[in-house]
Amino acid sequence: MKQVFRSKLAWVFGWAWVIFAAWNAWDLIVRGSMPSALIAGAVLGVITLLVGLLALRPAIIPEEGGVRIRNPFRNAYVPWSSVDEVQVSNAIVIVAGDTSIRCWSPQPSARERAKAVRRAGRQQARSSQLPDSAAQAVLGRTHADWVAQQLLEMAVLRKRDASGTTSVSWSPVALAAVAAAVVLVVVTFVLV
Repeated sequence: MKQVFRSKLAWVFGWAWVIFAAWNAWDLIVRGSMPSALIAGAVLGVITLLVGLLALRPAIIPEEGGVRIRNPFRNAYVPWSSVDEVQVSNAIVIVAGDTSIRCWSPQPSARERAKAVRRAGRQQARSSQLPDSAAQAVLGRTHADWVAQQLLEMAVLRKRDASGTTSVSWSPVALAAVAAAVVLVVVTFVLV
């Protein structure tokens, strides 16, 4: 199974929205009347586009030869041999030479970061000596910190299997979805 790093909560809510939107689109087609059905359909389409781009699309996908990053409108690929550093601040940033790629998902929230720091403080207050190095390694870390560590380990282990070159490009699928939403809104304004 291919490992994909993304915000699981956003992914679940994104698919819940898609199911809700599909049900409502079917209802608009079967029972709706013009022009209100067209207006509701356009609103539903634009919101579904935003959910798709912001909740379902962003991901970090490790592959055999490198790591693929999907952001809302951009695709990036970095071969393992080009990964110089993986930083975590308010987002995961993969540095490859002069190129820095900011990953939209998973992102550590300020709340998640504060919770991890509080958890680390409580654990250290309870015992001056932690039971093992594994427990010590996770103190004060968020899911994004763990993903960054996994990516760095993969870069070291798979460096000799690296293939391709670093590239950043526009996503044709995302741009086509935006164009379809724009056409839907324009048609709605023209017909209403």
